[in-house]
Amino acid sequence: QVQLVESGGGVVQTGGSLRLSCAASGWAFGSYAMGWFHQGPGNEREFVSSITWGGGRTYYTNSVKGRFTISRDNAKSTLYLQMDNLKPEDTAVYYCARAGATIRNGENLMNRRFFDIWGQGTQVTVSA
Repeated sequence: QVQLVESGGGVVQTGGSLRLSCAASGWAFGSYAMGWFHQGPGNEREFVSSITWGGGRTYYTNSVKGRFTISRDNAKSTLYLQMDNLKPEDTAVYYCARAGATIRNGENLMNRRFFDIWGQGTQVTVSA
């Protein structure tokens, strides 16, 4: 069964840190680019960060650059998002997603339309 399962969300104060994990199963994780998206109340699902299949290239939305770090461990079939210096505006449900098989790098890795498998999401709440 093709599956993505996120974990690591929670409630944290402004300036705090969280590390999200996304465990993949049922497919060759190391062959696909991966990404993180978030969706706040009443908002559309938006791009946060993505990483190429080998981890050589990473992409971030401007609002998280310098605060968030995406990484992956292909041997463990796991994707990570280290979130530091969290702000209240980071509050959202965070989803990991698999990019389509032909999406290897570039701007398409910042567009949710090019991701085909999604996890169920994990809630991140940052209190002021």
